[in-house]
Amino acid sequence: MATIALTESFIKNGLICPEGKRKIEYRDTTTPGLLVEVSSAKQGVGTYYLRYRNEAGQQRANKLGRTTDLSLKDARKKSLQIRAEISQGADPRADVIARKAIPTFAKFMQDQYMPHAKSHKRTWKGDEGMMNRELIPVFGHMRLNQITRKQIQSFHTRLKEEGRSGAYCDHYIKLIRHALNLAVDWDIISQNPARRVPLFREDNRVENYMERDELERLIHVLRSDANRMVCNIALFLLSTGARLNEALTATWNNIDQKNRVWRIPAANSKSKKIRSVPLNDSALEIINQLTTEQRYEYLFINKNTGKPYTTILKVWGRLRKEAGLPRLRLHDLRHQYASFLVNDGRTLYEVQQILGHSDPSVTQRYAHLSSSALQAAAASASMCIDGAFSEAS
Repeated sequence: MATIALTESFIKNGLICPEGKRKIEYRDTTTPGLLVEVSSAKQGVGTYYLRYRNEAGQQRANKLGRTTDLSLKDARKKSLQIRAEISQGADPRADVIARKAIPTFAKFMQDQYMPHAKSHKRTWKGDEGMMNRELIPVFGHMRLNQITRKQIQSFHTRLKEEGRSGAYCDHYIKLIRHALNLAVDWDIISQNPARRVPLFREDNRVENYMERDELERLIHVLRSDANRMVCNIALFLLSTGARLNEALTATWNNIDQKNRVWRIPAANSKSKKIRSVPLNDSALEIINQLTTEQRYEYLFINKNTGKPYTTILKVWGRLRKEAGLPRLRLHDLRHQYASFLVNDGRTLYEVQQILGHSDPSVTQRYAHLSSSALQAAAASASMCIDGAFSEAS
């Protein structure tokens, strides 16, 4: 640092960084705290700074402007104005420092959101995949307070234009919205730019229901194939309407054969609530065929590893092809179970309770399956009309 009385002539002709130095500061003896910084890369041009200490005694340097844009006279005037504000307790660098303290989207997601998701969401791996696949490449370098609603909306639209389904696009907006809501809750940012981004809300649900002959083919394969454990898992899903993860994590402690009840712990339930699944005869028959009781904690054990299954998709792909049902998904067995109940005249409320739907609107999708029951109900009105007509005659 060099201390001199800055002059307009020096600013015009003397801003030289000595050879061997990366930068040099010329401190003004006339105006306290005022200095000009010159770098070796830009000889002849400098940047005015005001150096001061805030109320906490921390030294700060507030940028005033470049010598090409600000005269020495104006730099001194600006310095005196800022020093007057500092004397009243202001800190001109505080806002800038606070803004720089806000993490980038990538750092926030990796260091704060994901640890939170791992302890609160069973589907955190999906969030991690979405984050790395689409979100980090687009928003990762931006600080949270730099992300705008327009940028999020443009990202949403671009995904759709690339041929993605509306539901696929909406999942990303829901993740961004949830993550930034947490950032607001944690006082990192003041508002969520994704809050009012509209969703496409396309209904792309796929439900495959088997006809009688298709069901018979599937049952034949599941009862005769050599891979008995995976076949029993599929039969168990079809007999209980359970989700795959619920079945794979089922333990013998949760099975009450005497009272014909399977209790699913909150940790394994999608609704995060304990729920009880009634065990019908076919479900109990499958349980009685298992050889894992008193030997293992879990019902369904992979004989090759001695551990519970984490997935059966590969074997299921072979089984469904053998049954001539190449598009049948494991989750369709849950839908098929619901169709059994509805077509047998069970109410949607009963179906909701057995399947563990927290929202009755989810169960409502099965309403169209009860056409025969509705026809029978409508027929009762016809009988009343016919009866009244007969009496009137």
